[in-house]
Amino acid sequence: MKIKISEHFTYKKLIKFTLPTIVMMIFTSIYGVVDGIFVSNVVGKDAFAAINLIMPALMILGSLGFMIGTGGSAIISKTLGEGDTERANKYFSMLIYLEIILGIIFTILGIIFIKPITNLLGATEELAPYCITYGRIILIGLVAFFLQNSLQSFIVVANKPQIGLIVSIIIGITNMILDFLLVYVLKMGVFGAGLATIISQFIGAGVPLIYFARKNSSLLRLRKTKFELKPILTTFANGSSEMVTNLSMSLVNMLYNFQLMKYAGANGVSAYGIIMYVSFIFVGVYLGYSVGTAPIIGYNYGAKNNEELKNVLNKSVKLLGISAIILTLLSEIFAKPLASIFVSYDMDLFEMTTKAIKIFSISYIISWFNIFASSFFTALNNGLVSAIISFLRTLVFQIAMIYLLPIWWGLNGIWIAVLVAEILSLFVSVGFLIKNKNKYGYI
Repeated sequence: MKIKISEHFTYKKLIKFTLPTIVMMIFTSIYGVVDGIFVSNVVGKDAFAAINLIMPALMILGSLGFMIGTGGSAIISKTLGEGDTERANKYFSMLIYLEIILGIIFTILGIIFIKPITNLLGATEELAPYCITYGRIILIGLVAFFLQNSLQSFIVVANKPQIGLIVSIIIGITNMILDFLLVYVLKMGVFGAGLATIISQFIGAGVPLIYFARKNSSLLRLRKTKFELKPILTTFANGSSEMVTNLSMSLVNMLYNFQLMKYAGANGVSAYGIIMYVSFIFVGVYLGYSVGTAPIIGYNYGAKNNEELKNVLNKSVKLLGISAIILTLLSEIFAKPLASIFVSYDMDLFEMTTKAIKIFSISYIISWFNIFASSFFTALNNGLVSAIISFLRTLVFQIAMIYLLPIWWGLNGIWIAVLVAEILSLFVSVGFLIKNKNKYGYI
């Protein structure tokens, strides 16, 4: 039976409604992980370290898609909740066209400045050629990356999360097959890994676009529209927290790499890259659930249904809390197998990575709350609070810990930095939830 965002949600309905988005997020993460596995085991650890060195810069450019997707889904959900389907579709179409234009501009700028960016990141003579090659090929698919990220959110708003799930599975399998053919069979190196990724991204963007461009049974459809400054600015404001999160994560990743080059060299960068790949999958559960529930929250906020807001918040906290315990235990248990998938050929790097995963993974038991709290306020169209949580969590606290903790604990201090940052962020998230409880009526 089809579940609508206007319904009352039980635990079963929440799980059923958000599961496609969770799986979608995990599959989206997996095909990035597959790139790393093939590059590390086939091309070598220098190429693997280079990809992890250039990736934060590429993610900075790609963060615009996350911002428009999350911010746009909030305003579209609210508009649907107010009963204005026509205006919601105009906003949807406008934001898609805006992404295409901005994506082309950022692609051109990125390709022009890829060499200076690589030098700025501190790439050595051995790593620089890999960084430039991989960066250029990924930038060619930037428009598709923008659209894929935003359409993940819009598909949920359209009440068609199953479509997003199917598309994610298709692109995940496509990327794995192409990685095997291009990297392992044809020996195309990092160029082949990048090519596999962008082909998958074009599928991930193209299929939903075709669906929304044609007559369909969802709440959304692409149509002729005109650009309006106010909803665009509202979208940017609502999605600013996700923009801040992605920008901050990319900047923090760069600073991690600088510190790791200082304390552990290229092996440290490789180990951190593996941690990030593992984290994408585990944290993908939290992100997928948050993206999945955002339209429900936005709709009920627009409809002024405070009781359902309260219901969704209470159930979400319990579901995510239980999930966090399970995921943290799994990450601790499978630290060695996860490390061996990437670097079983180098025992020193394997041992460093295993230890790093075990320390870093403790943060999963807390990070879910901060991720959901930020998404919750985005869905309530309160981009400022959401951005503050994200800014402090992903930038201020982490940067401080990256530089302070190694003074006392060396390399281990770098691995534990994110845990301390999440603990500090927890106080901020709880504080904002308590402060705004009467304004939104969710407690």
